[in-house]
Amino acid sequence: MNLINGLPAHVLLVHVVVVLIPLSALALVAAAVWPAAARRLGVLLPALTLAALVSVPLTTHAGEWLERHVGDDALVRRHTELGDGLLPWALGLFVLAAVVWWAGRQAPAGPGQGRGTRWSALPVRIVIGVLSLAVAVGAVVDVYRIGDSGAKAAWHDAYSKKATEPEHGS
Repeated sequence: MNLINGLPAHVLLVHVVVVLIPLSALALVAAAVWPAAARRLGVLLPALTLAALVSVPLTTHAGEWLERHVGDDALVRRHTELGDGLLPWALGLFVLAAVVWWAGRQAPAGPGQGRGTRWSALPVRIVIGVLSLAVAVGAVVDVYRIGDSGAKAAWHDAYSKKATEPEHGS
């Protein structure tokens, strides 16, 4: 999928990544540090991160097609290089979301409902929470860096620094 309704697919798909990665990161951190959120999100958490994960290679593939159809530019090359680094972050979000979801299913729902599994132990929850926070921050920062480089590549000489005067007297 390289064109959507005549437009480069990358230009449209990038919006999916820009929304789903930060949303997935926020949901993961909330679920990792707040067990009630993990139970409430349920299977939506790994499903959301899976959608984010799948959107990354679709977007980068469409971006590689677009790169071959624009002039050679150092800013475009930099954007492409940065874009190639997002997949491991998205994979990390998905794996941790699956762990948090699975651990949430194994843990007791409230006091007096049994001891639960070792996944509900405080040290394990702290490690999962710290890992989730680190991967979430890394993913969001990477999305920002990729988006910033893409905006610079797309707009660096594509507009006038002075406003144009509208035509009068039609």
